[in-house]
Amino acid sequence: MPSSYRELKAQAFAANLEIPKRNLAIYTFGNVSAFDANRGVIAIKPSGVDYDRLTVDDMVVVDLEGNIVEGKLRPSSDTPTHLVLYRAWEGIGGVVHTHSTYATGWAQTRRPIPIYGTTHADHLAEDVPCTAVMSDDAVERDYEVETGNQILACFDNSNPLHTPMVLVAGHGPFTWGPTPEKAVYNAAVLEELAKMAFVTHTVDPGTARLPDRLIRKHFERKHGKNAYYGQK
Repeated sequence: MPSSYRELKAQAFAANLEIPKRNLAIYTFGNVSAFDANRGVIAIKPSGVDYDRLTVDDMVVVDLEGNIVEGKLRPSSDTPTHLVLYRAWEGIGGVVHTHSTYATGWAQTRRPIPIYGTTHADHLAEDVPCTAVMSDDAVERDYEVETGNQILACFDNSNPLHTPMVLVAGHGPFTWGPTPEKAVYNAAVLEELAKMAFVTHTVDPGTARLPDRLIRKHFERKHGKNAYYGQK
């Protein structure tokens, strides 16, 4: 009997293949989920399966409580973190977790990525945020759920749709978007921003943050109400 989730699983599968294609992870590192808001389910990569062996049928469908709806394999161990974000934030249709080198390097410093230049400001009007380090008590609870809670706490006073990326301190990056394809795009952008910031900081650790007027100009020309970047 054909799967009624075939399209969702195919979307998740294609997005997951973008992770190694964009050099955002090696071996089994990283995962992407695709969300069907109407049915309240996500399709996500199975745990520990190499990308070069992955198939559409391997994708695991789970509901927002984490119950397996369809699939023979165990879903990614990061599934609870994805679900925390889907339950909390309307408007996201894909979540990505990678261990891309430069973004993970910044996460391991436990520091946000500063806006040093206009490339960063083209995508975000603020530094890439970094969560607090997880407490010992939280580690002993449901670790993956607590990772999601850390991310939520990081956005208490900001809009996650305006800044669709975060560093989890000591761990690595998560990104999201209205679709899984856009979430992967944001993961690739984050890695480039992290790389550029690393080079800048290495050349001159005292480099100042980009002035606010330049940040606003570059962000608004792509994302503001009077945006003029690209084609209509």
